[in-house]
Amino acid sequence: MSEYQKIKVAVDAIVFGYQNNQLYVLLIQQKFGTQESYWALPGGLVRDDESLQDAVKRELKEETNIAVNYFEQLYTFGDDINRDPRNRVISVAYYALVDPSKLNVKADSDAENAQWFQINEVPVLAFDHTNILNAAIDRLKAKLTYAPIGFDLLPKEFLFSELENLYCTILEKEIDRRNFRKKILSFEIIEETDRFSPIKSGRPAKLFKFNKKKYNDLLNKGFHFEIKFA
Repeated sequence: MSEYQKIKVAVDAIVFGYQNNQLYVLLIQQKFGTQESYWALPGGLVRDDESLQDAVKRELKEETNIAVNYFEQLYTFGDDINRDPRNRVISVAYYALVDPSKLNVKADSDAENAQWFQINEVPVLAFDHTNILNAAIDRLKAKLTYAPIGFDLLPKEFLFSELENLYCTILEKEIDRRNFRKKILSFEIIEETDRFSPIKSGRPAKLFKFNKKKYNDLLNKGFHFEIKFA
């Protein structure tokens, strides 16, 4: 018998969405195995002939019917040798930010169900997925302060108040909205459009959009995005 373990490599996807001033995460319900009926993050074992990125995209498509173009690697989870009761498995977790209104979620493959859950209503998760999700939330909160990732969670055109509410929701605290607006506008990476919100209540409000090209151009010139919160 070999003295070395046959360690398997898996990927897990933490897909965040934002709607109606709420942060959501996409979960699947296990159909088979020791964690049957438990909710979990989409994911699975990496095939011998595919990269980690290809694996996480494939698993997400097979289990939830959605495609995500960009993932960012979060962390590798494997210190707990019993994290998967079936085998010794190391998981490489990736997270993504999406607009749920543009996606058609549908369970497939070994998933009994697939649906969005509000972050504060996530059920008990299979394996160590609660730890993985918490790590992703911490990363999301931190990154909001040094990169304009919030725009990935909003529609192409949005109210400035929607951007403010997004920060309040994810950071779980109120922000100084006047200073926040002043700081964001000073970066000159969002533009006021000539269109107004379709919501007919009170004074018509202008819609804004994120200028990603200008942001990338500024990055190449040494621009540093930073927002500090007390």
